Amino acid sequence: MAKRNIVKIGDDVLRKICRTQLNFDERLHQTLDDMKETMYGAEGVGLAAPQIGVLRRYCVIDVGDGLIELINPVITEKSEEVQTGNEGCLSIPDRSEIVTRPMKVTVRAQNRYGENFTVTGEGLKARALCHEIDHLDGVLYIDHAKRRN
Repeated sequence: MAKRNIVKIGDDVLRKICRTQLNFDERLHQTLDDMKETMYGAEGVGLAAPQIGVLRRYCVIDVGDGLIELINPVITEKSEEVQTGNEGCLSIPDRSEIVTRPMKVTVRAQNRYGENFTVTGEGLKARALCHEIDHLDGVLYIDHAKRRN
């Protein structure tokens, strides 16, 4: 495993739509391992592939209840109930803003071996899922911000 450099705001890669991940091979596994080490090293709760310069649809998340690797994730359900609070990003250091997200989401994805699964997140996990999946579509949390904190 190796720590990767985190792409910062201003780099065009953060605004690009990522391509579907088709190969579930050792290269993907190594990149996921590197992303995990990079996220933990930066004390983040999520990291998406474009944040390390890779334009593929995958991300890693750990809000304190264990690592989740999501390949080709799609949000399939969102609660009407919302949460509003501070949000930050490893690609936008030293900044946070107020963002409204669904209180609960369900995501369909694949694991590192290409097997389908679903995950449901509430609270911080829902926020992290939405935030990281947005990255895969070139959307940053500041695009949703209500006001700067």
